[in-house]
Amino acid sequence: MKIFTVVGARPQFVKAAVVSREINRLAGTGLAISECLVHTGQHYDEKMSDIFFDEMHIPKPVHRLQIGGMSHGSMTGRMLEQLEPLMQAEAPDWVLVYGDTNSTLAGALAAAKLHIPVAHVEAGLRSFNRAMPEEINRVMADHLASLLLAPTDQAIRNLAAEGLTGGKVVPSGDVMYDASLYYSKLVGQTDLLQRLGVTAGNYFLATIHRAENVDDAARLGVIVEALAQSSKRQPVVWPIHPRTHKALRELKLLEGDRLANVRLIDPVGYLEMVQLEQHASVILTDSGGVQKEAYFFEVPCVTIRHETEWVELVECGANRLAPPDSAESIVAAVDAALQTGVFPAGGLYGDGNCAQAIVAALLAAPASRVRRG
Repeated sequence: MKIFTVVGARPQFVKAAVVSREINRLAGTGLAISECLVHTGQHYDEKMSDIFFDEMHIPKPVHRLQIGGMSHGSMTGRMLEQLEPLMQAEAPDWVLVYGDTNSTLAGALAAAKLHIPVAHVEAGLRSFNRAMPEEINRVMADHLASLLLAPTDQAIRNLAAEGLTGGKVVPSGDVMYDASLYYSKLVGQTDLLQRLGVTAGNYFLATIHRAENVDDAARLGVIVEALAQSSKRQPVVWPIHPRTHKALRELKLLEGDRLANVRLIDPVGYLEMVQLEQHASVILTDSGGVQKEAYFFEVPCVTIRHETEWVELVECGANRLAPPDSAESIVAAVDAALQTGVFPAGGLYGDGNCAQAIVAALLAAPASRVRRG
């Protein structure tokens, strides 16, 4: 069996690393299984991309498309244009896509038009906010897929509400839980915190990158003010996404000294990010993956959005929503998170064997499902 994997953004590199390792393990036992990894280039900066492949020991991509830094339509169209002949040449049995990026949509759509079955990891997630490009991507990928690998019970219910049921839906658990268990053991003792001038348990960690926050001047201004106010209590470490940094400069939000206690740093690799997450007192984010990693590492989380796909984290109290409507509401959520403390992880996202479940589901699919039309 040949699996054609499409990735393009750093959360997908984390997820793919775990599944690729399981594919390689099985291939090492003599099983006829292989993977063709394709990197679309959606995250093309070395610090956003290459470092992940190096430190996580992800197999080097067979194909690199270098498609990034464009509008949604241009990016998705270019990906479709280049993925189609690659899929025809590689003739895979499955196309495997992850999450909700433009790379996900392009991979699923190109495969579906070629009658190659699609497997979607993280199927069934919904924010119910169609203004988010990610919501459009994930909904379309689910409806194009032949195999829906759902991480949670809520995801399965969401799929059922859209008529997606039966054997094509597989409760797989969450592949990022696998990653947190495996890679957290590889995080060594470094001087990262010392270099940043912070100590374990006495800093906030912030990650902001979503278009709804970064491309809205009012919202981004509120977020910066909230981080400035929060930094009066504890230092804030803020690895800056390139698009966020660009917006901050254009809006002149970095001027003055109100961010004097905010450590603005370049994007970090996955292992350093894990270290920062593990030792933070509270994590502030608009990232879906970071919300879960905060839970995995038992760190309270504040999600700077109006909604989240990971509703179970809010329901159990490990995460709280703080829409960027006012700086005061975000600061209040941080204060509440500090007082609440940690929530022992476990049970919500499977048993840490998601990669095995995903590959087993691909291998067990009926032969008719993996025939190309």
